[in-house]
Amino acid sequence: MFHILIAEDDPSARKLEQVVLEKEGYTVFTAEDGEKAMDILDEQHIDLIVLDIMMPRMDGLTFTKDLRDAGITTPILMVTARDLPADKRQGFLAGTDDYMTKPVDTEEMLLRIKALLRRARSASDKVIKIGDVTIDYDALTVTKGTESQTLPPKEFYLLYKLLSSPDKIFTRDQLMDEIWGMESDTTDYTINVHINRLRKRFDLWPEFEIVTVRGLGYKAVKKVQ
Repeated sequence: MFHILIAEDDPSARKLEQVVLEKEGYTVFTAEDGEKAMDILDEQHIDLIVLDIMMPRMDGLTFTKDLRDAGITTPILMVTARDLPADKRQGFLAGTDDYMTKPVDTEEMLLRIKALLRRARSASDKVIKIGDVTIDYDALTVTKGTESQTLPPKEFYLLYKLLSSPDKIFTRDQLMDEIWGMESDTTDYTINVHINRLRKRFDLWPEFEIVTVRGLGYKAVKKVQ
């Protein structure tokens, strides 16, 4: 189940949000200020943060900016008593993902949290990890350690399709339809050329291989998890 961090200096609001989230099955961690929240992030995996702006020691805007500057992309739902457009702009510029004003409607909070978690999960689905190899859909890159290759789009989409469903056999027709489109002039020869290029690129990478299934098509095989 998802782990949610509530950073809120008002004990009543913090307790209410905790009870509501725990009833939904979330594992909840709480902090009364930004510094305590940072300490929890150092110790625990957190999937989403419900964050008050006005907190002692470290306010929510500073907390968010520090998190984003460090490259941490954990979704943040910012909660504040201030409802001015300028305040919201500040929050979004700092790097928050969503914004609610107090008093918090707990049903709306749950809906927003579910939407943020879905969005985060969708984003993470665009990255495939196989051992030390990372395949990034948005960047069209395949990275291993310090080595990174940016593939031509069709080559990348072909590799990504195969590795998204390891051990699943894809026919040439399926690959042609999904990657080149049903109206294209793609032939078996085009598929073969792209498969051979991928094999040459990653011939020395032991993490995966592309296998020809005679008479059927192709599949990707992961050699490590």
